[in-house]
Amino acid sequence: METPLYSVHVDLNAKIAPFGDWDMPIQYSGIIAEHLHTRKFAGVFDICHMGEFRVKGHDALSDLEKLNSADLAGLKTGRCKYGFLLNENGGVIDDFITYKLADDEFMLVVNSATTAGDYDWIKSHLSPTTIIEDISEQTGKIDLQGPMAYDILNKIIEDDLAQLKYFAFINTSIDNCRVILSRTGYTGELGYEIYCSADDARKLWGIFLESEKALPAGLGARDTLRLEAGLPLYGHELGASRTPIAAGLSFAVNTKKEFIGKNAVMKDIETGCSDKLAGLKLDGRQSCRQGQEILLKDKVIGKITSGSFAPSLGFSIAFAYIKTEFTDEGTKMEINTGRKMLPAEVCSTPFYKKGTAKIPLC
Repeated sequence: METPLYSVHVDLNAKIAPFGDWDMPIQYSGIIAEHLHTRKFAGVFDICHMGEFRVKGHDALSDLEKLNSADLAGLKTGRCKYGFLLNENGGVIDDFITYKLADDEFMLVVNSATTAGDYDWIKSHLSPTTIIEDISEQTGKIDLQGPMAYDILNKIIEDDLAQLKYFAFINTSIDNCRVILSRTGYTGELGYEIYCSADDARKLWGIFLESEKALPAGLGARDTLRLEAGLPLYGHELGASRTPIAAGLSFAVNTKKEFIGKNAVMKDIETGCSDKLAGLKLDGRQSCRQGQEILLKDKVIGKITSGSFAPSLGFSIAFAYIKTEFTDEGTKMEINTGRKMLPAEVCSTPFYKKGTAKIPLC
């Protein structure tokens, strides 16, 4: 499948490759160049492949409370929250963001690869009075990320963006295009996610790139940026076989309410997990890949979930599930790449600690 911006990427000579069912831009000028430009200025990302649902009805809030690991009862209109859709065993069906549009209406933003399954799961657990609509096909999504994102948007929008808090959103217009604009993102930097009509995506893309501080960035840079920022990726750090507790993401789990999968989540909290997600710092630039084994004194103690050279840091980093007793910071181990053993040690996350995502603007 192609996003509404596919022809734009072709015109920009992007390297395009399959990403799930989508043909997506992996890079334009180069992954490292796009990564570093986003950290210093701003990157513009085509994220139109993501899924969006609207859920509406008198019982929408109570239904979503049971489906979402996060607390929605205290969520105010104009705010959004990160959480998990869990199966009965506490495994992660998907991680997603819930936008509260009104007291009885919400927008859910889900991962592209899980959109169809998420829709069926959610619909099967809704009350008869609650309506769910898949609006993915008619919705475009562009991310503007980086320390200069505010300055770029502030010149083309009438709203006072300085008042927009982290994980808040507004309904507004950009050059007569109606959008939902949220102060969220996946890079660790100050940034915004812009939801628009699929028909308006091309126009908005062009407007954002009129700034000399903005550079088109592909999925390659998006992945290295999110990894440096210590953010999980579904299918790598998250999946149906583990709870969010094993991934160290208890902040997005409200144990004071009832939700699908809670019993398994509580068991992991009370008895601990046999393995946990840990950050690893490698020696040098050579990186590791998902699935590679981690050894300590010739004993396998874990597996890599994500690995990459970190352009902002100058060395390689990784996420891995490791037996809990070996996850103390500073613990040294080796990664078997199949060709050589790479020395590594457990480190704190986020790996990159200078991100601007939460900086106050007023």
